[in-house]
Amino acid sequence: MRILFGLLLAASVSMPALAGCPPLLDHTFPSLTDQATPLCQFEGKVLLVVNTASQCGYTPQYEGLEALYRRYREKGLVVLGFPANDFGGQEPGGNRDIAKFCEVNYGVSFPMFAKSGVSAGNANPLYATLAVKTGERPHWNFHKYLIDRSGEKVLSFGSGVTPGDGRLVGEIERMLAAAERKP
Repeated sequence: MRILFGLLLAASVSMPALAGCPPLLDHTFPSLTDQATPLCQFEGKVLLVVNTASQCGYTPQYEGLEALYRRYREKGLVVLGFPANDFGGQEPGGNRDIAKFCEVNYGVSFPMFAKSGVSAGNANPLYATLAVKTGERPHWNFHKYLIDRSGEKVLSFGSGVTPGDGRLVGEIERMLAAAERKP
């Protein structure tokens, strides 16, 4: 079983698309608890995808990410955390260590995935696609991608843009409101 999840971690498994599932979300990744998690289950939601690390100067952004998730989840926002050790070796722990750190220090309740790569040449398939769609790759931990409910529009926000930044919050609110206006 561990070998299977190791393969999932290395390269996600493409599953047949569910009806209506955008190609961007047509991947399955293991969670921090080794449960295979198809991204298609988030179809129709506004997604904030963030590469995280436990030993970074930006690590306190977990608090703001959790606050955003709690504030907007009933309206359709889902924060997705992807721990990565790509920048400065700032996520050295294993998945259990990361899960414990997030729970104990920040009360993280949003979905967190197993540690994977997010940078050029090392990026998991979701991050590779996000980089192509936006023309921007993460240059450090806590880079954020905001994906609309259709899975088509993707915005990129650098690490220095905090979860409470008006630009990010404004785009989240616009994406959530736009979906609410549809019949």
